[in-house]
Amino acid sequence: MIRYSLHCGKGHGFDSWFQNADAFDALARAGQLACPVCGDTAVEKGLMAPSVTPARKAEAAQAVAAGKPGLTAPASELEEALAEIRRRVEANSEYVGMNFVAEARAMHEGEAPERSIYGEARPEEARKLLEEGVPVAPLPFLPSRKAN
Repeated sequence: MIRYSLHCGKGHGFDSWFQNADAFDALARAGQLACPVCGDTAVEKGLMAPSVTPARKAEAAQAVAAGKPGLTAPASELEEALAEIRRRVEANSEYVGMNFVAEARAMHEGEAPERSIYGEARPEEARKLLEEGVPVAPLPFLPSRKAN
């Protein structure tokens, strides 16, 4: 695995891991890389120093790294805001999983009690709900059960 420091055409910087250098190049050529902040697909490698630590300095490097937030901590205000949205949705809504379409439709038609729900739907199912007048919106995150 190799970690690259990347930046998009709009100046946002971020890091990402790749299987190897060829994997980055293949994804870049295919247009499969996008900025997590703005979605720009003009992503390039940034300048970075190699992360090589001699064995005798490994303890010192670990102590310095301990002061940095881990990979699970939000790295930017945007990530922090998305994490807060997720916390609020999960705390105040019921996860209905793949039954989302049926539950949303049943609530809209008065066949089920109204409540806050979230779940999963294919894009064409979500479009059909909108066409039927069912108020739905995509969430900017995957359900916890599907996130790494």
